[in-house]
Amino acid sequence: MASPASQGGRPRQPSLAQLRAFAAVAEHLHFREAAAEIGMSQPALSGAVSALEETLGVQLLERTTRKVLLSPAGERVAARARTVLEAVGDLLEEAEAARAPFTGVLRLGVIPTVAPYLLPAVLRLVHDTYPALDLQVHEEQTASLLEGLAQGRLDLLLLAVPLGVPQVTELPLFDEDFVLVAPKEHWLGGRGDIPRQALRELDLLLLDEGHCLRDQALDICREAGRDENTPVTTSAAGLSTLVQLVAGGLGVTLLPRTALRVETGRNDQLTTGYFADPAPSRTIALAMRTGAARQEEFEEFARALRGALRGLPVRIATD
Repeated sequence: MASPASQGGRPRQPSLAQLRAFAAVAEHLHFREAAAEIGMSQPALSGAVSALEETLGVQLLERTTRKVLLSPAGERVAARARTVLEAVGDLLEEAEAARAPFTGVLRLGVIPTVAPYLLPAVLRLVHDTYPALDLQVHEEQTASLLEGLAQGRLDLLLLAVPLGVPQVTELPLFDEDFVLVAPKEHWLGGRGDIPRQALRELDLLLLDEGHCLRDQALDICREAGRDENTPVTTSAAGLSTLVQLVAGGLGVTLLPRTALRVETGRNDQLTTGYFADPAPSRTIALAMRTGAARQEEFEEFARALRGALRGLPVRIATD
């Protein structure tokens, strides 16, 4: 491939549009999917990548009729392109934060086992207190949310912690207990002193792989002494389906207190039981990139959200 074109003896600079197009193709290895992600037509995307190759003087992609592959040079340039785009994102975020707090776009990521139960309070808070804030909500599993936060696709996360992820700062909101949900007439129904050891032999229903609530429930079972060889039935992608399976007599499950009223209130084939103190619990928090330009704004948002959640059956974290 020819050497980079130049103007006036100086090498041409790749444009951000070219880098963004190439980074999308490098991630998806598919032109149509990459074009859809960044809102560009497929011909324009292909042209931008070709222009970048011409500008840099290297072949970045190996194109065939069936697939797209990164060349060795393309793999190296893709890593650099992501770094550049993240830096530009930080620059834009810095400029936005400098204008005024609680204005512009706030891209909030929420896990599925939190979204239906906390979003009403979040939306009321934003509507009543921060009317100039353009809140955009993205419901995804934890791994996808953390990836989006690291890449700058998301600004703030609402999820279960601890995460144990470098360069992510957690702002705890509350702790909530887990409740045993069982079929009607189950021998543990109505009890307020269930020992954790009861989980050792129960037919337990959990969410699919990838949900942090599944991992938390398994941790609780291990702490209770449940044999890892004791089978666990995994059949549901969401809590609503999980509860329906319990109502059908297939087993029992664990629900966080914030989900209890929504998921069990309209089904008379269910019973609940509460664990003896200290009950198994989880912590819900906001999470942001450490050193984010809007850190003070996010900390203030966490304080306001703690106040908005005081009516829930949870233990609010101290500031």
